Parts: sequence; structure tokens; C-alpha cells
Amino acid sequence: MQLECLAYSVGHADEGVCVGMQMGPYRILLDCGLPDPSALRELFPPDRTAPVGETRRRQPVDFVLVANAHADRARGLLYLHRAFPKLPIYASEVTTELVHLNWPEVEREQTRFCQALPWQTPVEFRDGLTVQLFRAGHLPGAAAILLTYLDPDTGRAYKVLHTGDFFLSNSRLVEGLPLEQLRGLDPDVAIVEASYGTARFPHRRALENELAERINRAIAEQKRVLMPTPPLGLGQELLMLLRSHHHFTGRDLDIWVDGSVADGCDAYLALLPQLPSSVQNFARHQALFWDDRVRPRVRRVVPEERGELGKSPSIVLCDLAIDWQQYCAPDTGPWLVLLPEHPGQPHPELERAVLDRLPVRVEVETYLLTDRCDVNGTTQLIHNLHPQHVLLVRGAPNYLADLSNLDELRNRYHLHTPHAGTVVELPIGEILVQPSEEPEVYEGELTEHPGEIAMTFPEAIARDSRWQNFADTGLIEARWQGDELVIRGLSQREVLSQRSAARFDPAIDCCGTCRYYRGRRCWNRGSPLYGFKVTPDGYCPAFEALPSEGEVWEDGEPTPE
Repeated sequence: MQLECLAYSVGHADEGVCVGMQMGPYRILLDCGLPDPSALRELFPPDRTAPVGETRRRQPVDFVLVANAHADRARGLLYLHRAFPKLPIYASEVTTELVHLNWPEVEREQTRFCQALPWQTPVEFRDGLTVQLFRAGHLPGAAAILLTYLDPDTGRAYKVLHTGDFFLSNSRLVEGLPLEQLRGLDPDVAIVEASYGTARFPHRRALENELAERINRAIAEQKRVLMPTPPLGLGQELLMLLRSHHHFTGRDLDIWVDGSVADGCDAYLALLPQLPSSVQNFARHQALFWDDRVRPRVRRVVPEERGELGKSPSIVLCDLAIDWQQYCAPDTGPWLVLLPEHPGQPHPELERAVLDRLPVRVEVETYLLTDRCDVNGTTQLIHNLHPQHVLLVRGAPNYLADLSNLDELRNRYHLHTPHAGTVVELPIGEILVQPSEEPEVYEGELTEHPGEIAMTFPEAIARDSRWQNFADTGLIEARWQGDELVIRGLSQREVLSQRSAARFDPAIDCCGTCRYYRGRRCWNRGSPLYGFKVTPDGYCPAFEALPSEGEVWEDGEPTPE
């Protein structure tokens, strides 16, 4: 029986996910998130039976299954549908109603090509081939997809589970993946989303409280808060956080929602009966999103009035790609811009000149609000599924490599981290025999000095793409694990989080007591660190002490010359 995976695109960086499965005689496409639709032409083999002079291409697969409505899973579907109008495309009912947000420029009727499938009910698509959907958390309508093929020659059932994007924890608008429903499925193959690799993060509620506290401080400092966000999922979660968190309930505050983020809110409202019962109960007592009467007030932005929004303390949720200058108009500042972090993917650095051109003072920071599982949740799911083969997709290559090198996974499963354009054969046997791999070993030197130890690494480590993440702060954490010394680099976010609440003796010359340290960045034009995020306990030659007690700063803060 033929069982193989064709990795057209596996979610490295921003390439999206598009995976083909061959199960016996059937070909199935799982997701179509290719950012460049023209790349789909490679999926379309020429039709040799077409009349001479006529160019036609054969339908590449028997049908398409979509895990959720996010762009990295669905943005290529419209192109695929236009190329093959009769190609069946299936998703959960909620996903069929959200997927049109990927093409705001297209009329709604032209995007009604997805057919809805029920939850947990096996549906036979072809002779011996059934499909079953399970709720995956992460986003309303997000599904884990189980494919089962009964081989007529042997009578054996072969199973493939495609997790899509999944999250075990509940968020404010979505219930987490119910792990107990997947126990006992025993798939032969699991295609697992592993965006966070081996990283571990605090619980979602702790991250929400941290973000709410940061926004609360900014409002108390009379700052306006701008939050560019993807249109679907995170934007609505942020809005519910701002509406229901104790820092903001009953507060005389305006929350403005703009562009496609507002369109996403409307789509959620149309699907209210499909949302968790707790959300429906909230909506019975007050409006879920748009409300001018209950504080904080939530309103849709009128494009012509964008430049007026920041004349009073307010929070604005907008599209990621929008020009900030439309909001950061004269007489509206200061502004705090909060950008979402994507672990494993470097955030595009803003040019200093861009911020300098703005007519008001703007600070830029990042925040993390997880909507997928970290290493604990990912390994927990894999162990509960207990497949023979695990394909790790959607994540930075080094993150996926780190996860596939965990002994608890390597010793139990056949692990694959395919690159785009590769074919992975998936032989199924009765006994799992994991091939051994020689670990990479690098030579180095360790020198002991009084009170400290110096370690010297070879150039091969510094050239590795993972080194930037390991060494971006120059700080490490070391601990004993049995007889082994485990060393890992501390990220900027971890350092800033640990030090943000620290108090420094004014007599100590460090960034935390420097008059140019604001918003976790250095604003001294004479410093080599100007414009960069810095740790409070750092130091540079351009240090200038905080003003003495009683001295008043302009706008309440030191202003760079």
C-alpha cells in the first residue's frame, strides 16, 4: 500500500503550509497556504489528452482539506478554485464562513467554494477513504483532520492525522483541543504543527495579564496605544482581553478597531452560536465587540478620522501593514506601538529614520500572546497519538530540528522535518526501529579563572543560524542536570521581563538609572546603543544619571536632544 507525503510547502518562515498525501490510489491536498499563487502551477501536471493547440492541466488531487482560515493555510485556495472549479474543497463550517477574509478585494459570492464538514463524524469521500474533523483550538473552526484508508487487499486501516494549528489551552474566544477525543485514534502518521520548537512559555493567562499591565501603564502615562495585528484571531482575542480585563472594565476609555480587523469582528459576530458557551453568555449581557454605552467604548474607525483618534488616551487595533502616520498625527502623541512576536521568526527591524519622520514621539515594543502549543503541549499530543511517523511542519528550520532531536521523541518515533519540494515515503511496519544518528560534536575550550569559567566555541557554532537567537543578549543561564551542565542563551524578552520590575540603586551607573532609558530602549543619540533594546543593568560610555529629586522633565520624561 502506497503511503507518502509530498511537501509542497511546510511553513518555514512565511511560505505557508501545503502538504499532499498519497494514500493508496488517492491524492489529498492538506491546506493551500502558498503566498505566491503562481507557485501552484507546479502542482498541475499537463493534461496529455488535451486537443492539439489547447493547453489544459490535470486536476492535481482528488480533493482539498483545510485546517483553518488563517492565511498560511488558506490564501492559495482562491487561485486553486479558479484553476479547477470542480475540485472539491472541504473545511469545518466555521472555517467556510471565515476563509473569505483572505481576499477582501473579492466579492463575497466568489469565495463561497468551501464545503462544510461536521465535527467528529466520519464522512466517506471515496471507496474506503473517510475523513473526520476534531476541534483543534487556536482559532474558531480550526480542525485536526483524520484520514483513514481501508486497504482492500489486506483489510488493514491506515490512518493519517493532520493537526493543523492546535492549542491545548483555552483562549478567550476558543476552547482548547480536547486531547481525550484523540486518545485511542492510533494514527500511523501524524503531521504536527511545531511552530515553537523546544521553547517553553508561561501560561496564556499569565501572558495576557502581563500585556494588560503594560497597556495599563501606558494609558496611565497619557500615552496612546497602537496595536497592529493580523485580521483574524489575535485581533479579536485582544479586543476581548481589553473589554473584560479588570484593568479596563468600567474605565472611561475608547478602543478603536480599524480595517480588516474590524471585518474579522463582524465575521465572529455572524458565527456567535458556534463560539464557546462562555462567549455566548457574555454576549447576552452586553455587546461582544461594538458598544458605545459600556466602558470601555469599542468603536469602528472611520478612515477619514484616523488622525483624530490620538487626541485623547485611546487604544487602536489596526492592520499590520497600515501606515502608522495615519494615526500618529501632530498633536496626538505620545504613542506606544505594540507588535506581536512570532517565536523562531525574527521580527522586521524598523528603520530609525521611519520613526524619526513621525511628527510625535513613538515607542515600539513587542509582546507575546501564544496561540499554539510550546514543547510541553506538542510532545504531550504526540505521545497521546503514538504514531509510527511524525512529520514536523510550520516553524523555523532550527526550531523543528531542535524538537526532532529530543531523545523522548527520537527514541520512539520516526521523525521527519521535510523541506519544500520533497517527498517523504512512510513505510508502516509492526515494530518501530528508529535509525540512529550521529550527534554533531564541536570542539571547544574551557578555561577556569578565579571566580569564573571562560568557554571558547569554534567558528562553526557562530556560523549556525541558531547562534543569533542564542547570543542576541550575550547572557546565558547555566544549571546542572545530573552530571551534565546545561547552558542556554537568554532572549531579550526573558531578560526584559525579569528585569522590568527590578529596582536599581541610583548610585549604580547602569541603563536602568540613565536619563535616556525609556520603553526598554536607549534614546541617547550620542550612545552606540541609540534606538536599540537594552537591558536595565547594561552600561555604555554615554551614561547620564537620572535627574535629582525635584527636577522636572519635559513631558514627564527625559527628552533626547
